[in-house]
Amino acid sequence: MARTIHGYKTYNFKDKDPIIDQLRTLVEDSGKNWKDIADESGICKSTLYGWFQGNTLRPKFCTIMAVTRALGGDIRIVKHPSNVVRMKKSA
Repeated sequence: MARTIHGYKTYNFKDKDPIIDQLRTLVEDSGKNWKDIADESGICKSTLYGWFQGNTLRPKFCTIMAVTRALGGDIRIVKHPSNVVRMKKSA
């Protein structure tokens, strides 16, 4: 029997995705420059520029994870009443 997958739009960002602000905080706290982050994450500097200075509204999850890990952070997806994805800096 075939199954149907229903996709639901669970967000409506008028500006940038809020994860960009959380990543910006991790970048500032790390003291690393964009070149170091790009080298460690495998994500090019132009992508980082697009997030923090440019017009990127919704970065791809795989790039978010690569940069987060390069900064020593981790993203945990947990069941939460408001369906919020929380970001937690690992120890």
